[in-house]
Amino acid sequence: MTAPNSAECRSVLADGRVLTITATRRPRANRADVKCVVAGAPSICERMQEVVRLARHTEARFDSRDQVVLSMDIAPTALERDWELAAVLADRIVRGAYHAPPAYETRQAAKPLLIYAQGWSDAWHLAKVSGQPALAIERLRPHLTPSDIVIVGDDGTQGERDGAGVYLSHLGGLTGHTDPSASVSTARAWFPLHSGGVNDSLNWVDVSVYPIEAGGGEEETTIAAPELDPTAQLAVRQALAGARHFDGRGLGRWRTVVRFGQPRFQGASYELALVMADRLARGREFVPRGRVIASGCSSAWHAGRVDTVEGREAKVALILKQASRGDRVLLPLAWQPDLPADFAPALRTRGASLACIGQIGVI
Repeated sequence: MTAPNSAECRSVLADGRVLTITATRRPRANRADVKCVVAGAPSICERMQEVVRLARHTEARFDSRDQVVLSMDIAPTALERDWELAAVLADRIVRGAYHAPPAYETRQAAKPLLIYAQGWSDAWHLAKVSGQPALAIERLRPHLTPSDIVIVGDDGTQGERDGAGVYLSHLGGLTGHTDPSASVSTARAWFPLHSGGVNDSLNWVDVSVYPIEAGGGEEETTIAAPELDPTAQLAVRQALAGARHFDGRGLGRWRTVVRFGQPRFQGASYELALVMADRLARGREFVPRGRVIASGCSSAWHAGRVDTVEGREAKVALILKQASRGDRVLLPLAWQPDLPADFAPALRTRGASLACIGQIGVI
């Protein structure tokens, strides 16, 4: 079935106004894969772009040839999130990833087909959908006609709504599939954040991978880090693509989402933790009993090389303070001669272990 050039999906706000999200599709031509436009609401634009990119994570096929532009005719308040499912559906309809059931297409001959959606998620990359069905239906009822489609996020207390749509707990339900989150593998690694003050801490990076059919596109286009600014996103993509090139079996097989516990930081010392989380998620490393704590970067991830980073003394002190039983600490090999003599014994006393490495894949 041919995908339309534009699609609409509606959501009802808490004040009763009907919000329409419009998605249009055009050749990408080296532009961003998703662009969002909401007049006077940059934070809503940012969140809508993040939601749509994360929700694509568990789609079986990946095609980056088109750009999708999404817009809202009115702006919701900053705290409202019921529109998120409508954005996801508009994006899927315009790309042909979701089609209305044939029964609805037949009934809408005399008028345009309207789709209403209410729902949100804190785990779109796992295809999870949440919502308050009873409240959603109460808001929607004054605006519905018998031919409209209604899709609402499920809180586990409701079933199918007679004649008007479904309650949805995961996006696989749109196409009759089981919950796709079981196919997502997620791993976490930690790295020291050092700014020279009381806010020094260990930050985490999560990498979630979903197997996809092999394609001929660029590896970097399958890697999303929606919380980061464009420059940081590019750095993350380049690091993972390079490390997977060294891996030999990592390219063209995964769609990836990267999330940070604290997404605002500077420097590249997170890269080793990022690469290790990716290798753990893809089953390329043994999982430690505790955490992987790593600091290191590289100018040649495609060769598997681990380079040194700045702030050795402060980061070593922070790691020693934060390490606990079962943790595995990975540091650049260049640090080894200058580490305090009691650092490794102190880690062992805490039940943690240390490895200074010059290359990934030999840990």
